[in-house]
Amino acid sequence: MNAPVAHARRIVVKVGSSLVTNDGRGIDEVAIGNWSRQLAALAREGRELVMVSSGAVAEGMLRLGWPTRPTELPELQAAAAVGQMGLVQMYETKLREQGVRSAQVLLTHADLADRERYLNARSTLLTLLGLSVIPVINENDTVVNDEIKFGDNDTLGALVANLVDADALVILTDQRGLYASDPRRDPDARFIHEAQAGDPALEAMAGGAGSNIGRGGMITKVLAARRAAGSGASTVIAWGRETDVLLKLAAGERIGTALLAGLPKLAARKQWMVDHLQLRGSVTVDAGAATKLREEGKSLLPIGIVEVAGQFHRGDVIAVQAPTGEEIARGLANYSAAEARLIARKPSAQIVPLLGYANGPEMIHRDNLVLR
Repeated sequence: MNAPVAHARRIVVKVGSSLVTNDGRGIDEVAIGNWSRQLAALAREGRELVMVSSGAVAEGMLRLGWPTRPTELPELQAAAAVGQMGLVQMYETKLREQGVRSAQVLLTHADLADRERYLNARSTLLTLLGLSVIPVINENDTVVNDEIKFGDNDTLGALVANLVDADALVILTDQRGLYASDPRRDPDARFIHEAQAGDPALEAMAGGAGSNIGRGGMITKVLAARRAAGSGASTVIAWGRETDVLLKLAAGERIGTALLAGLPKLAARKQWMVDHLQLRGSVTVDAGAATKLREEGKSLLPIGIVEVAGQFHRGDVIAVQAPTGEEIARGLANYSAAEARLIARKPSAQIVPLLGYANGPEMIHRDNLVLR
């Protein structure tokens, strides 16, 4: 069996509401403490961890004395606001006890759909990881009603895995993994140890809904694995109450269901950028910059830009052209066309004096650049 977590340097871990809140009885301090201990141990090995945690609405329901999940959006938003306080406090406390710094990040699907907000969120998360801080991420259910109505944190976990170029996504749930049929109805149901993410047969196996506490089910996990595989991240679905589940997965033990990505991470990301993003403009670079891009795999710096064409915004995909007019690359712009015209031919140290701020020293970071 492949061991996608064993070889992963950057890992996104997602835990569901029923685990976090002990099936709706309140935030499970012991469980969060155990996950925090394991995250800290993996961090000491040099791995980079992101935690995506459900539980805010469920904890808010408990604090407000509501026995069932409300259906009115204002009540759901109120529950999320109340519950988020306790949720993030518990993670901060337990991670700090392990000597690990943490940060709260609230995201919505809209943050990751908008190109500029996507880059802003990516830059923030990568900076936190570089500082050895573990981000604890949840959907911003308090203000975004469609995410409460239709969203689920399995999908958010996959989007975050794509956002930070994770090597693996671990979805911890109250099931041991994926079965070929419903084990509650079929005692002989076959357990799926390993499969290819995106296999249509998996969706039929995954079946229907989750618990009355959360919003997802096995189907959302299978779909999340398919989404994560789009950027080359493999997924493991495992039982969250397994003793030292994260440490065992990191050691290569055969736990849960591994849904493997079909493409390596770099190839998948390049395919996504080439096939699914429209060009919004272009920059022409000098011969020296073209050589650094083609032969050395460097980022594109403003000093190498000699001409800017089009009206693009930060986060748009633009072409990079050689002095001959040949397209040599394309990538996500860190600066708009208007900003690029101001900083072209200037060293990166001049970005702040010219613009009053900086989104980074690069016009296009090498991680967001695809050679043609």
